[in-house]
Amino acid sequence: MRARRKAAGLRPVTRWVPAVPFSQATPVYSDHRLHDARSLALHALISAKIERDRALLKIAWSNLTRWRKRFKGLPDRWWTEWEQLLRRPWPQVAALLTDPGEQATRLRQSSPFAGILTAAERRRIYDAFRT
Repeated sequence: MRARRKAAGLRPVTRWVPAVPFSQATPVYSDHRLHDARSLALHALISAKIERDRALLKIAWSNLTRWRKRFKGLPDRWWTEWEQLLRRPWPQVAALLTDPGEQATRLRQSSPFAGILTAAERRRIYDAFRT
């Protein structure tokens, strides 16, 4: 197999080397994709904090309760989805928080986990994603 690949001119890729130096490259991500990536990073940190202290889940429940009172009437779809998700075992919730897929990305846009990260933790992630 290796001999055939070598004869075909193929070689294993062992590292990524950009064709253009990073400082000269044009950004490939749109602002929206950058925000989604930053949100994923924030939620990965949130997940790690909750993993160490499950009592922090009360903050998410408190946010959902407060938002439901503020926006009376029929609950929005996102509220119902988060309520159902937070009733699941923590490993399933953590998996969703750190999932890069479309559904998780959509749900992170209305995340009830505000207040779990400190200002310094949020600032560190925002600085890392500054363009």
